[in-house]
Amino acid sequence: MLDEKKKKAILHRVDHTLLNPNAVTEALNKVCAEAVLYQTATVCVMPAAVAYVKENFPQLTVCTVVGFPLGYQTTAVKRFETADALQNGAAEIDLVINRMDVKNGDFAAVTKEIAAVKEVCGPRVLKVIVEVCDLTQEEKIRLCQCVTEAKADYIKTSTGFGKGGATLEDVALFRKYIGKNVKIKAAGGLRTAAELEAFYDAGVDRIGASCGVEVLK
Repeated sequence: MLDEKKKKAILHRVDHTLLNPNAVTEALNKVCAEAVLYQTATVCVMPAAVAYVKENFPQLTVCTVVGFPLGYQTTAVKRFETADALQNGAAEIDLVINRMDVKNGDFAAVTKEIAAVKEVCGPRVLKVIVEVCDLTQEEKIRLCQCVTEAKADYIKTSTGFGKGGATLEDVALFRKYIGKNVKIKAAGGLRTAAELEAFYDAGVDRIGASCGVEVLK
């Protein structure tokens, strides 16, 4: 049984997430109010909702997604999406990589794109979503190097829209191969207090979850 102190510590690392394309404003308001009440790290919302959240919940740190969920937009489009999100009030960007480049073995292109988006972010936080369920072990290792070389702030396991999500094994692998300045965000399929606690104990710096508040409050 989690004590209150640990629950709060875990919640402080949660990106409280609402990316359901069918969500209505009432659901958005609920998630934001929960993020304020339970002091989550951020609220992570769809790009179209960023300006609304920033206007109505100015105390929140707003995160949004770019190239989501498949990552196959051009770099120019991703840079534009990023600039637009930042202008609308986002402070953190979760970027989906182009997995076609990964499968072609063109890791230089992956690094170049991440760096191009980080250039737009400047000092704002950039998290790079690699979608672990679609990767080989070697690809995961190479992507750790890409994220590090491109000077992104986080490597993130999953979109939550793929066929699989975060695993403790992947977190351990990332920890071994990322650079010292790169942090880890676990996301996708985390639905119980026990799972959130396990990833917290594994040392992840952020946890992406839509039900984190519900299972911990």
